[in-house]
Amino acid sequence: MTREQLEHIIRACASITNQYDIMVVGSQSILGAYPNAPAEFTASMEADVYPLFAPHLAEEIEGVIGEFSDFHTANGYYAEGVDPATSKLPSDWMARVCKIQNENTKGYAGYCLDPLDLFLAKAVAGRDKDRDFCKALLQYGYVDVETALSKIPLMPLDDENVLTVSPTKLIARIRRWARD
Repeated sequence: MTREQLEHIIRACASITNQYDIMVVGSQSILGAYPNAPAEFTASMEADVYPLFAPHLAEEIEGVIGEFSDFHTANGYYAEGVDPATSKLPSDWMARVCKIQNENTKGYAGYCLDPLDLFLAKAVAGRDKDRDFCKALLQYGYVDVETALSKIPLMPLDDENVLTVSPTKLIARIRRWARD
């Protein structure tokens, strides 16, 4: 996905939901901080999104411009409406979001996770694709290991309702990835 394609998704999401502010989480949020990110970061054709102040409308996005929709067929990329709880983020993440707002978004605002917060969310998830993405973030210098480790106390890792990782295991995982 390109930055222009993400801007199209932001514009479409705002139009569908009648919401001005759209939150972008997941791998394509890298395009907020790095509009011309290397191919390792932009391989996905899916943007995980939700209306910032009306997350319950994410299902509407999914229904109109989600996977296998006419939008997806016509454009080759799509939006997945997600729940804000999908991403485990440090409590201060909102202070670091990268805002996309321009003519291509028709003035609507897209808020993308800072690469640090994206890294931490993916480190908690810990899937193979997340590991590779996080290693690339470290390799390109988009994330500093010590800064990431300093945010772990702010992570919601004790939620009993979701499969999570302990702070100790998360620290070990991040250090292992940094060594690799």
